[in-house]
Amino acid sequence: MLRSSQPLTGPNRKRCREDEMLLGTVLDEGERGFIIDTRSDQAAKQARMTGGGTEPKSSYPQWKRLHRPLERGRPLQESFIKLVEACNDTSINMDRWLSRLESSRWLSHVKAALSTACLAAQCMDREEASVLVHGAEGTDTTLLVTALAQVILDPSCRTLGGFQGLLEREWIEAGHPFHLRCARSAYSHARLKQEAPLFLLFLDCVWQLSRQFPFSLEFSERLLLTLFDNAYASAYGTFLCNNEKERCLCKVKESTHSLWAWLNQPGEKKKYLNPLYSHNALVIWPSVEPQSIQLWQGLFFRWIRSSQYLDEAWAEIQRLLEGN
Repeated sequence: MLRSSQPLTGPNRKRCREDEMLLGTVLDEGERGFIIDTRSDQAAKQARMTGGGTEPKSSYPQWKRLHRPLERGRPLQESFIKLVEACNDTSINMDRWLSRLESSRWLSHVKAALSTACLAAQCMDREEASVLVHGAEGTDTTLLVTALAQVILDPSCRTLGGFQGLLEREWIEAGHPFHLRCARSAYSHARLKQEAPLFLLFLDCVWQLSRQFPFSLEFSERLLLTLFDNAYASAYGTFLCNNEKERCLCKVKESTHSLWAWLNQPGEKKKYLNPLYSHNALVIWPSVEPQSIQLWQGLFFRWIRSSQYLDEAWAEIQRLLEGN
């Protein structure tokens, strides 16, 4: 699996021989690969006017391009805001609640992200083909798809340590601009142009996987909630800045503590483990049917509904398993 930003073909359809040679070396003679573009075909064409574009088939004959548009900017942020507002409004009746949930379109974004990740995983697992994923800059929906596909395909990414490594590699080191995307929250009256909950969407998709495959992920929902909290407000430096260059200039590693170091302390680590976990070497294919995608109540209802009884149930399960 490969990831990149968009090719800079521009309106004059410029070629980059080095890129063509690089992708050509990925495939043996007679093999084919898939390019999954997370923009719509129309958006990719419009990007040519500002220097971007797509891979022309004539220059990449062994690669087949597939467009799977995913929202990454203002529409996604507005969807998040509408959902949070609906969840916090306890005065509405059932019909009104369901209407507002649907109009927020948040679950549609979850479905689209999982569907695209499944497509990438299927190309690799069933077609045994190489896959290149990209969007515009390659630091938003691109990372969403590649990270989810790895959780689906690779059992090591479903362990606590492996999942931390995945986040470090596919989100932090790959340059997801956390400072811009998570500058505020759904409660803020400011509407910053660069803000969008891409990382939250990823965590929600992972939660959907954990719900559909409750024995296959070593970590629990509590880890996902902790990651969400720390992406928006943290005492640690792990999610600071927008890329590695900024972190180096700000000396983040020298001046702050790592979230991973804290999570991996023996006393803390056990709080984030799934007591039902059993190693599963198989690929986990999630259902993306409407009835299979559910609202992440543990996150979106956490401020209006206590999780006391659920926490107590998990603690009891853990105690019983340790007793055996």
